Amino acid sequence: MPAPHPYAARLDEIPVTRRDVRVLGGSTAFWDYGPVDAPVTIVAVHGFRGEHHGLEPVVAYLPTVRVISPDLPGFGETPPISGRRHDVVLYAEWLTAFVAQVAPGAVILGHSFGSIVAAAAVAAGLETPRLILVNPIGAPALEGPRGILTRLAVFYYWAGARMPNRAGTALLRNGAIVRVMSVSMAKTKDPALRRFIHDQHDTYFSRFADRDVLHDAFVASVSHDVREFAPSITQPTLLIAADRDDITPIEAERVLAGLFPSATLVEIAGVGHLIHYETPEPAAAAIRSFLALDEPDTR
Repeated sequence: MPAPHPYAARLDEIPVTRRDVRVLGGSTAFWDYGPVDAPVTIVAVHGFRGEHHGLEPVVAYLPTVRVISPDLPGFGETPPISGRRHDVVLYAEWLTAFVAQVAPGAVILGHSFGSIVAAAAVAAGLETPRLILVNPIGAPALEGPRGILTRLAVFYYWAGARMPNRAGTALLRNGAIVRVMSVSMAKTKDPALRRFIHDQHDTYFSRFADRDVLHDAFVASVSHDVREFAPSITQPTLLIAADRDDITPIEAERVLAGLFPSATLVEIAGVGHLIHYETPEPAAAAIRSFLALDEPDTR
């Protein structure tokens, strides 16, 4: 039985439409939330192994904003881009083309690996008035507080790519390993919220197209971080960071903020790399403030 969704009532009040668009020769699935005539539109980019559902708790607290949330190529309902390596260059190119077709001039938001993709695209010329990065990857993952676990993950994804296809894919979709990942990232002590987080990962964390695209994306996620793009991003940028993030420590996020020409850092206490699941309300409040959407969400 699926775990109760703590944000379902709010989401039920927000209109949503699933759409498809051709980007770089392939089909991209995306979900269009909120009023189509909203004063602000955000294009939201999910993280590694995720898909659009992961950012829905934040959407739930942004009812007056139009949020367009695509599945990255190779994840969820978006197939891989044929003939391309799914690296940061490809994902940045894809995001730029997607925004140009669907929501030119939108604010860009990226979570986790999505923060790398979003920053790379904006640094390369994607036009946006503002950039929002949630749980930004602000330092090399191998140097994070759990660098040893990251090295184990490197071996895990390498093994999954080298084994015979059926066995490798089964390893990468292994439910027990997915649960270990989920438990290691969740910081909340709320048992109901923990069940919801684990259910989300059980349901959506293995919706990758194939092991090759997953390996490409993993290599991209640990080979880059936002620091390499920050100095080239002149747009006002909001960083929403967590003080218990095991991938990028808060000290590194503070350093990262200083690399941008114009950045605001909001720190959320008591949470790790799952701001979008555990503390979506304060994250959304920071976004509303940054975008000068002063009306509080009082529902």
